[in-house]
Amino acid sequence: MIAYLSGTVREVRENSAVVVAGGVGYEVQCPVSTLGKLTVGEIAELNTRFIVREDAQLLFGFHDADSVRVFDLLTSVSGVGPKLALALLSAMPVSALAAGLLGGDVKLLSSVSGVGKKTAERLVLELQGKVPEHLAAPAAGGSAKAARVTSTAGRDAVDALLALGFREAQVRGVVAELLAADPDLSADSLIRKSLGRLR
Repeated sequence: MIAYLSGTVREVRENSAVVVAGGVGYEVQCPVSTLGKLTVGEIAELNTRFIVREDAQLLFGFHDADSVRVFDLLTSVSGVGPKLALALLSAMPVSALAAGLLGGDVKLLSSVSGVGKKTAERLVLELQGKVPEHLAAPAAGGSAKAARVTSTAGRDAVDALLALGFREAQVRGVVAELLAADPDLSADSLIRKSLGRLR
């Protein structure tokens, strides 16, 4: 098992990065949150999961332990492979995903591309009692409810962004993250800042 990788970032791609360690370039598939923290030419330190299948050997990397914990939980569910787990982690912050699992938010989970209603229900059924509650707290503080976008400005921003064609899970995750950092943001500010992250 390759559990950790430290090396120089050679390339950052849409869904993966190439990290050079010991003269070998490793392709590491990462969620969007991790890819956003990688810079070509700089050292990356990643918690990893190495998955061997009949047709492939896949290395997944994460910038924090919480993402690895949720990835492990997601892939423990029947019918949920590493690619789908990565899609869920890419669609929203760990706090929003954990809050959705704990709160049984099937609509939020099934809004992620590739996750049908039955899969979302199975995720909730199998993981509701296994997700540590502290993971649902936004990184900047506050309660797990903040990840569900409860403010009027937040709801208005989400509605506007959905009207522009962005995916619901992604929109809710970004807006929740912005509100966790600054709960007083107006709907206009939320929309402007969200567009910068979503495009």
